[in-house]
Amino acid sequence: MFTARVRRAVHRARTALRKSGVDYFRGDGSDWIAFAGLLLAIPALTCGTLTMPVWIPPAALVLPIVAGGLLLRPASLLGLYAASAIALIVESLVLGPYTEGPARVTPGTVLVVAACGFFGLLIAQFRSRVGVPWRRGGTMLFDLRERIRVQSKLPTLPRGWHREMALRPAGGQSFSGDFVVAARTHAGRTLEVVLTDVSGKGMDAGSRALLLSGAFGGLLGSLPPHEFLPAANGYLLRQDWEEGFATSIHLVLDLDSGDYELFSAGHLPALQLSAGAGRWEEKVGHGPLLGVYDGAEFDAVKGSLGPGDVLMLYTDGLVETADRDISEGVDRLTGEAERHIATGFEGAAWHLIEKVAKDVNDDRALLLIRRSS
Repeated sequence: MFTARVRRAVHRARTALRKSGVDYFRGDGSDWIAFAGLLLAIPALTCGTLTMPVWIPPAALVLPIVAGGLLLRPASLLGLYAASAIALIVESLVLGPYTEGPARVTPGTVLVVAACGFFGLLIAQFRSRVGVPWRRGGTMLFDLRERIRVQSKLPTLPRGWHREMALRPAGGQSFSGDFVVAARTHAGRTLEVVLTDVSGKGMDAGSRALLLSGAFGGLLGSLPPHEFLPAANGYLLRQDWEEGFATSIHLVLDLDSGDYELFSAGHLPALQLSAGAGRWEEKVGHGPLLGVYDGAEFDAVKGSLGPGDVLMLYTDGLVETADRDISEGVDRLTGEAERHIATGFEGAAWHLIEKVAKDVNDDRALLLIRRSS
């Protein structure tokens, strides 16, 4: 009976320790495990310095200090710093001022340890203020990036249609102010796509793009097409952002007939290639920027895609630069796009960004839809 009680106690202790460890590395638990481990490392390093100074110099104390800055909360970090200071004092007293070689505790050693402690405290305070532990910060950013990517995924189209999209953030970053939301509505007979360009670029616009893409994805298909942009405009106005405007273009395409409507909110015109005529035509919708004023109206432009026709939606980063106006950029884009007519525009979206705006320091997005039959 006594043995059974001991086993149950040991089992409960193991379960509690394992749960604490799991919670810690998930970012939900206390940091006492990391604190205890780093605290024990300080006397171990001190003993190593006193016995093997050639291999473990006094400056080795920066190792638990740096690790503490990444893993501990500020309150725990101050306790670790206090233990490190005591260790330096002990090493200085035992080794003495006349010790030669790497074992000597010099003012430079103290300054290096103190500097590492200062920067570690800044990192810990930043993590505490943001509320994201270091061990979960990278995962959170990865999840945000994947959420934007999934929300921008285009639905599968029926036979006879080809669609593809390419998006490249400014400066090679993972987050972009350009995003796409798309859905098939009316029992799959209609494709609705919204391409939006949020003010700013890269990481600066990434958080706003994430919020808007989720909101726009919820609105898409829940409202009649002519009500989508007014609802999106009202949502953006309610955010009251200092830099809160955006351009957007909303495509409503009938997959049976090829007829479509385009609603624009200050966005660049769409481009349609007519296979019969062999020329590109601008499709211009009329409407103000999103997030500028309430009660804005958005008038649609109508068109139709026949066999071999292509519709191209894009953002300004693809056609506008400091030394090139939009009309010149559009001419270059359409000229490069004509090279893909023979291939049916397979893989054309990414290739066009590479050729037309590879080194542009702006977010770039391009959407192609082609009717093959």
